[in-house]
Amino acid sequence: MAGPDPAVAQLRSAVRPGLTGDDRPVLVACSGGADSLALAAAVAFEAPRAGVRAGAVTVDHGLQPGSGDRAERIAVLLRDLGLAPVLVVPVAVGTDGGPEGAARAARYAALSGAAADHGARVALGHTLDDQAETVLLGLGRGSGPRSVAGMVEHRTTGDTEWWRPLLGIRRTTTRAACAAQGLPVWDDPWNGDPAYTRVRLRTEVLPLLEQVLGGGVAPALARTAALLRADLDALDELAAGHLAALSCDDGLPVRPLAELPAALRTRVLRGWLRGAGVPDLQAVHLDAVDALLVRWRGQGRVDLPGGAGVVRASGTLGLEPVRDGGGPPPAPHDREEPDA
Repeated sequence: MAGPDPAVAQLRSAVRPGLTGDDRPVLVACSGGADSLALAAAVAFEAPRAGVRAGAVTVDHGLQPGSGDRAERIAVLLRDLGLAPVLVVPVAVGTDGGPEGAARAARYAALSGAAADHGARVALGHTLDDQAETVLLGLGRGSGPRSVAGMVEHRTTGDTEWWRPLLGIRRTTTRAACAAQGLPVWDDPWNGDPAYTRVRLRTEVLPLLEQVLGGGVAPALARTAALLRADLDALDELAAGHLAALSCDDGLPVRPLAELPAALRTRVLRGWLRGAGVPDLQAVHLDAVDALLVRWRGQGRVDLPGGAGVVRASGTLGLEPVRDGGGPPPAPHDREEPDA
């Protein structure tokens, strides 16, 4: 007896380890596009064999005519695959972050809510091609090594675990798997609109790079992300050890912290401030706090998002709480003298 189509077999092989190694329920996020639909079919096939309950969620953004009817048709298709429960979640898309950002925020909030309601993790259909686009976006925006390191297969934000089992699968393979199984793919017109940066990367930049560099660009970018991620994970682990060793009730000691390499030192500072609940920490804030260590000229308090601040006093970096009513900073004699 002939086995499944090679593309179908690739998809099933990609999801199998994540199902056999974790018995928690799964909800597949499915838009009806080739990537998420191929993922849904693979999970529907493999989950019962792994003894895992698997359902799906389709989010109706309400941004295109007939979106509600389309979402219901996708839900019927997902139920026919054997997934249960299958949820259709309408959302109200705001304006913050532009059309893409606002739709994404609304979608992820809906998926997180569904996951919480059903005690499930969420499976997302991002592919190797999506990974390559993410790496290019990170490079172009200069948003730091973590963004260039791309997406990871397992990631937890808040109480939600996101599972991306297709990061090693090409977009052509998901489309071939849908064709082989007779699954009707819905192509979102937004995915071809050059008004969106990611669409232009997909349709203009990556094909040009492929032409200039002789092919293999998307796998090379994904491979670069994986190598960088391994290095970043090692640095994060080392920084966590230093933070545990240096932390005291008063804050962080200046001298041993200042002696660390910058890559470790800033990670220790980030971990310390995040652990203290400082929100929306950006590179500019870390640089200002780091200056208290290595570019010390007697500067005063560094104000942070949320209203707290960091000061250097008596050889220690200390975190000051939000000022009540915006009152004056501590008296100068409480502060450490600058380096000579």
